[in-house]
Amino acid sequence: MKKILCFCGSGLGSSFMLEMNIKEALQKLNNSEYTVEHSTIDDVLDGAADIFVCTHDLVRNAENKGGKVIGINNIMSKDEILEKIKKAIEE
Repeated sequence: MKKILCFCGSGLGSSFMLEMNIKEALQKLNNSEYTVEHSTIDDVLDGAADIFVCTHDLVRNAENKGGKVIGINNIMSKDEILEKIKKAIEE
């Protein structure tokens, strides 16, 4: 099983919203290949996930960690999240 890790500074607010919206996106895509978790920026370690998802301002924290990195502009935009998740899992 592959892993998507959503992260933010504290591991509470925006990362949890991202997790919920990504789970919904994966359901729409009929994709059960990925698990989704949310966490703090401190858990962004080499190999911790296949895909890292965060707000655009935190992208640099996940670069070179062994997975794809998705920067989200609007964590409330289900369309943006769906589009970017779909692109990442199809690559």
